[in-house]
Amino acid sequence: MSRIEKRFAKLKADKRAGFVAYVSAGDPDVTLGYQILKGLPGAGADLIELGMPFTDPMADGPSVDAAGQRALKAGITVDAIFDMVRRFRRETGDDDTPILLMGYYNLVYQRGVEKFCKDAAAAGIDGFILVDLPPEEADALKPHAVAAGIDTVLLTAPTTDDKRLPAVLRYSSGFIYFVSVLGITGTRSATEESVREHVARIKRHSDLPVGVGFGIKTPEQAAMIARHADAAVVGSAIVDKVKVALDEHGKPKPDLVAGVLAFVKTLADGVRSVRKG
Repeated sequence: MSRIEKRFAKLKADKRAGFVAYVSAGDPDVTLGYQILKGLPGAGADLIELGMPFTDPMADGPSVDAAGQRALKAGITVDAIFDMVRRFRRETGDDDTPILLMGYYNLVYQRGVEKFCKDAAAAGIDGFILVDLPPEEADALKPHAVAAGIDTVLLTAPTTDDKRLPAVLRYSSGFIYFVSVLGITGTRSATEESVREHVARIKRHSDLPVGVGFGIKTPEQAAMIARHADAAVVGSAIVDKVKVALDEHGKPKPDLVAGVLAFVKTLADGVRSVRKG
């Protein structure tokens, strides 16, 4: 079993949903970005999504886009991201928390798909969420990801009907990411009725766990998602905490890392407040 499969099996045994925390790698700089990454499991993150900053994002809302731009300005690269994950595994001794890279296929393509997969696996990365890779093009990635032992998490949306859903599920492993609202990250929130209906529909087609993201900003919203899905994914609200901990010159305040991790804990506590079964 992969780390992702093991984590969801444990969550199921514990009768609760998981909490997935998204941070942009290298935000606000590589040093502090690593400290945030290192502290996420202790703050309650069951899985970690590590954003790969990209110059031309398509799905990122203003918050995630700004985080990526801060990281790029600070010098983040794909190699630096791999180094961060490698260092995380080595220094923390954490061989259980799954780490997924989220971003755009251009970064994979530029490096070479096979090499990217091998390098990612060697660094200790468990999965990819590539928001602009449709199932029609996934054959370019999937064989190399499978060979490297990396899960590919594809996205579904409210507009993914029952005719298209099997094509997405064919290439999905680890879990299914349901984008609960149309549009970019961090701009709107879904209703509980909508989440319940869509998660139930996806589960009629697949036994994979379902994670729900986009638009979750508070512990109460995270708990709502946890009542129906297998995981709640929060990103924009977390990177916003990085932004507010920067001074007027863009320099980090002394309590930046502690403040971000404290907020992450409130979200994790919201998810953990819901018991299943």
